[in-house]
Amino acid sequence: MTAQDSATARTSIAVDGPTARTTPARATSPALPAAAPAAAPTAGASRQGALLAGLGVLAFSLTFPATAWGLESFGPWSLVAVRSLLAGLIAGAFLLVGRVSLPERRHWAGLTVVAAGTVVGFPLLTTLALRTSTTSHAAVVVGLLPLTTAALSALRTGRRPSRAFWAAALAGAGVVVAFTVQQSGGALSTGDLYLFGALLICAAGYTEGGRLARVMPGWQVIGWALILTLPLAVLGSAVALAAEPVQLNAHGVLGVLWVAAGSQFFGLYVWYRGMAAIGVPRASQLQLAQPLLTLVWAVLLLGEHLSPAAPLAAAGVLVCIAATQRAAA
Repeated sequence: MTAQDSATARTSIAVDGPTARTTPARATSPALPAAAPAAAPTAGASRQGALLAGLGVLAFSLTFPATAWGLESFGPWSLVAVRSLLAGLIAGAFLLVGRVSLPERRHWAGLTVVAAGTVVGFPLLTTLALRTSTTSHAAVVVGLLPLTTAALSALRTGRRPSRAFWAAALAGAGVVVAFTVQQSGGALSTGDLYLFGALLICAAGYTEGGRLARVMPGWQVIGWALILTLPLAVLGSAVALAAEPVQLNAHGVLGVLWVAAGSQFFGLYVWYRGMAAIGVPRASQLQLAQPLLTLVWAVLLLGEHLSPAAPLAAAGVLVCIAATQRAAA
């Protein structure tokens, strides 16, 4: 979910222009370089990558509360369409100002997967799920996303994380599942089918985006993915806004602005840059902290009640995160 894309403490989007990475990208073979073993990042690059991915996690942790706010003003289809439209306009502005050239033809298939997973599929499925599921419940179910992303990345790239990594990742997923069952009393909500579908499609988008971020700046990965869906967003907004009632209030406006600019653009920008620096498997495990962060926001922003088991789950998840970051990935 509703994916953590980026800026460093000193690097702005304008600095991360196309020139620095265009040359090495053209020097590669037709296969994306992520499929081959990459050079190990330096300690400084690893810390920076972890920080960027962590910023993405923080941005994503606000997605569900912001979506709940957005649903106060918009219908589910309108919210997703307007969210994609606004994010696409932001991305288009940055691409125009940066005078970024079109991606190479071999990258468009991957960008299509990113667009389908992170721009359309995940936002739509999770928004539909939030009509019947609480923010807390949705957050812990989507807590399985890190393991799903790591598994798809291993299958897609052929790289195999260490056994220690998988042990820690499975332990973290087990903590999340146990917390989910405890929260729901053993019964899954009707929105869980949407959430499980969102897991798969978002993990695919993360995997392809992480690979593409090795040959182009992360903001361009999500930028071009958003541009791909812009015609659909324009048409969808026109149809959905005419069919669904709109009742604007402060929560609704803030919610749609955050999911468009914060989650859809900035969050994915820093997230893909972080994944390019430290690898998809390691970055994905930072998302184990996302459900617990979302629970905190659900209490502070939505007034939902936090389970007494949450602190225990948080401690267990943080231990697993530390283990995955230390293990060779």
